[in-house]
Amino acid sequence: MNKQNFRYGVDQLSIGLALEIAEGRLAGILNKEACEKIQQSRAWVNAVVSNEQVVYGVTTGFGPLCTTLVAKELTQELQHNLLKSHSVGVGKPIPKKVAKLMLILKAQALSQGYSGIRLQTLERILWHIDNDVIPFVPEKGSVGASGDLAPLSHLFLPLIGLGKVYHQGSYQPTGAVLQAHGLSPLQLEAKEGLALINGTQFMAAYGIVVAERLQRCLDQADITAAMMLEALTGSAKPFHADLHRLRPHPGCNYVAERLRQLLHGSAIMKSHENCERVQDPYSLRCIPQVHGASRQAWRHLKESIHTEINSVTDNPIILDDINIISGGNFHGQPIALPLDYAAMAAAEIGNIADRRIYLSIEGKMPGVPKLLMDEVGLNSGFMIPQYTTAALVSENKSLCFPASVDSVPTSLGQEDHVSMGSISGRKAYQVVHNLEQILGIELLYAAQGLDFHRPLRSSVLVEACYESVRSKISHRTSDTLFEEELEIVIQMVSEGQLQQLTDELAEQHQILFKNSTHELYGLY
Repeated sequence: MNKQNFRYGVDQLSIGLALEIAEGRLAGILNKEACEKIQQSRAWVNAVVSNEQVVYGVTTGFGPLCTTLVAKELTQELQHNLLKSHSVGVGKPIPKKVAKLMLILKAQALSQGYSGIRLQTLERILWHIDNDVIPFVPEKGSVGASGDLAPLSHLFLPLIGLGKVYHQGSYQPTGAVLQAHGLSPLQLEAKEGLALINGTQFMAAYGIVVAERLQRCLDQADITAAMMLEALTGSAKPFHADLHRLRPHPGCNYVAERLRQLLHGSAIMKSHENCERVQDPYSLRCIPQVHGASRQAWRHLKESIHTEINSVTDNPIILDDINIISGGNFHGQPIALPLDYAAMAAAEIGNIADRRIYLSIEGKMPGVPKLLMDEVGLNSGFMIPQYTTAALVSENKSLCFPASVDSVPTSLGQEDHVSMGSISGRKAYQVVHNLEQILGIELLYAAQGLDFHRPLRSSVLVEACYESVRSKISHRTSDTLFEEELEIVIQMVSEGQLQQLTDELAEQHQILFKNSTHELYGLY
């Protein structure tokens, strides 16, 4: 792949590359090879129409109307009616980033030359991406089989001059925006509408954003856990490499090594090597097992999404001039299950973080006062933010009912088993959002707990994270508003600030991370 350009339909798309295109850091182009495949596929569709062959969605109606033939002079109207009739989503608009990723994923699928799209239609989609003119897509309405019909219909209404687009800071009528750019609506032709709205791009786009944000949370969770372990004078022995070789789950070994890296050279850890405590509570002792299991769930999501975003998921699929097959590549189950699994993985990271938070305010750990404050009674100390984490943990549990195990028949029974993967994606997104807030609160508590061990210092990496918090938030000695402080620490988590800091320092101080599976936990 050229470093400046991603070639749709030719290069392999990764989660990281999709995000780079969406953020404007990488250009996506159509090269000669992709254009030739697209035009060949289109020629086969034109032959079907000219010869009046019976092919689903090209010369027939849709869903239960698959046996109803449509005259070739009406095939254009058929495709426009398809977009209009299926644009039935409801609710708030999805995040602009997710909608843009949907466009990128659809461009990658269509560019492979199995969908019968015209080159000029695909070029209009790329215009929307390149100019950041992003369609309005309601959040609800997809059942995740036949693909994401309703959201994709809304996504592509602007191609025919309908719907709304986000442009220059607000949603505006498509017609006015096109006119301002000197463009006219397209006239879709046979098969094009169907190629546009069949596919899994809604749930896959959510999968990309969930994978990105959950990766940050997993990295942050290891850091806040290490800080909290130091604050509560926990032992590093449960992270010993030889112990974890006896149960070699890759995610567990990965987290154990990260913790050894984070705690390397800690004076606080050394100060209680010979204490009388026999063992720590599970929320400290079992960090590698719990965080590691969630790492493996994240990896499963990443691998499933990687396959999905390089797949052709519309219907029918045009293999050649003879083989035009109505199959089920649009069915969302292969990513609906991993999205549900990822939501559970994220919820469990929040669950164990809340237990560490609660542990820190009990007043049972050496040197750490009850409620993380010396003078309580008049002051409530850090009692109440844990209520928030408890609420978020409980909400996440309620969001973890797997949408992928449900199915409601649609299309008069023609579509009798559906994945509900769009719901899996939206729920996972909310769970991860809640997790960012839980981890932010844990970061706030860990910094407060570390204060009580001064003048002892932790490791280079943990101290740097502590100082980063303290550069923005002071130690608390009495009750004041938490609101601003919570916003700061949550932002630190959501932006991955501490992971970036520890990566830079680990390299600078040669605190090397040698785990052989490290590359498996990246976005590329």
